[in-house]
Amino acid sequence: MKILTHIPPFLKNKYLLTGVGFTVWILFFDNRDFITSHFREKGELLKLQQSKKYYEQQIALTKQELDQLKTNPALLEKYAREKYLMKRDNEDLFLIREENTANKH
Repeated sequence: MKILTHIPPFLKNKYLLTGVGFTVWILFFDNRDFITSHFREKGELLKLQQSKKYYEQQIALTKQELDQLKTNPALLEKYAREKYLMKRDNEDLFLIREENTANKH
């Protein structure tokens, strides 16, 4: 009991203790705490920057391919035949599918 008499009265205040407990919980233990969320968000930012770089490269390649398709009719015909299986009116189209030998056991 002598220990309780030496504690200042403002430290015995239940509102102050609740506020301090809440602050400690928010800073260190919550899912969105201040300490670990900073590092988690920094890692997420790096991943997003890498994916942004990848997609910018893909956009540049697609634009380059589009420019080539607009300027070269032979390449446009080749692209249409390979990607969309288009053919001329007087041609027959035969598709040969290769079986995957890894699936057979």
